[in-house]
Amino acid sequence: MTDFDMDVVQAALVGPSDPEIVALEARLRRAQLDADVPTLAELIADALLFTGPDGQLGTKAQDLDAHESGAVRFRRHDPEELRVRRVGSDVAVTALRARLAVEVGGTLVEGSYRYTRVWAREGGGSWRVVGGHVSGV
Repeated sequence: MTDFDMDVVQAALVGPSDPEIVALEARLRRAQLDADVPTLAELIADALLFTGPDGQLGTKAQDLDAHESGAVRFRRHDPEELRVRRVGSDVAVTALRARLAVEVGGTLVEGSYRYTRVWAREGGGSWRVVGGHVSGV
């Protein structure tokens, strides 16, 4: 992740600053764009509960496989609005609206999407996405 990545996400922030969570969102964005499976594996909880835009639950393994195989390939990820809400010292909820261009199974899908993510430090570990949802807006 570069300072540019941090600046892009920081520029979308609405409300109080939270550099720690903004940095996590920037790291996740960069990993998605680069199909950086090791970083994605580090940032996503093993017992992830995530609902995709089709309403289906997805697992960490499915997400990592999609990036590794190229079945999903982020071509553009432009954050438009990011809101962060801390829930204690070990949980944060983010709402990110972004303009995306993503190849899914060889077909380019473009549009604005909203992610809701729950970040948590479980058992004193590092921050990971433990739950979330994405839908078109």
